[in-house]
Amino acid sequence: MSLPVNFHFSQASLADYVDCPRRFQLRYLLEQAWPAVESEPLLERERLAELGRRFHKLIQQHVEGLPSDVLTPSSSEPELTRWWQNYLASLTAMLSDLPADRRAEVALSIPLKTYRLTAHFDLIATTTDRAVIVDWKTEQRQPTREQLLKRMQTRVYRYVLAVAQQRPPGTVSMIYWFAHYPDQPIALPYDAAQHADDHQFLTTLIEEIEQRAQQDGEWEMTLQERKCAYCVYRSLCQRGVQAGTLTAAEDDLDLVAQITFEAVDAIEY
Repeated sequence: MSLPVNFHFSQASLADYVDCPRRFQLRYLLEQAWPAVESEPLLERERLAELGRRFHKLIQQHVEGLPSDVLTPSSSEPELTRWWQNYLASLTAMLSDLPADRRAEVALSIPLKTYRLTAHFDLIATTTDRAVIVDWKTEQRQPTREQLLKRMQTRVYRYVLAVAQQRPPGTVSMIYWFAHYPDQPIALPYDAAQHADDHQFLTTLIEEIEQRAQQDGEWEMTLQERKCAYCVYRSLCQRGVQAGTLTAAEDDLDLVAQITFEAVDAIEY
């Protein structure tokens, strides 16, 4: 078993590896199909996932020029309507300060070693001397600035944009905007030291995966078994059958980031 030379890494696959090497092996190398439920109740998870996709689609259409009155959701969907209203209200505050050249749902890919590292951005706003990444979040609880800085998404997104557009790291920043906390966006500037650290971290991580893929045998499972309740491979790994609940996950921000409906790589149009 080895990594294909054209393998595409992403924040989701790298986060999977850091969370649990065995999950990465099963999902990306063995391409193991395992139809376990990720979280319960299933219908609620699917409903929230669909709302999240529709919310991102509404913003994409608005950024591309459709007027807000045409896009307004039905009053029969109060959650989506509230998120949309919060987004529109933010246009006159945080979003009004964004560079004028704005593109929604953008994918960028850069070479890293012999592989590719890909990021799917909700929004990129640029000028010649400034680039801002905006990521829309619908999770119930807002992480702290320190927690966001540790997320794989933050490290990968800022790094990929700086490299792909050949920008000095100091001209790049990222904003997390939360639909449930519209007045509390969290901005994360970038600098050369962080960029160098991200390069070393991501390169070392990919080298570790590359070396491990050349060896036979099963990769080790996570020691944090609470995460297994939200993994579709839990029964295959003898880590239980019953899925964890969304209510319990909301109290653990690491689990929120793990669940598929918050993984940006899972949102496609």
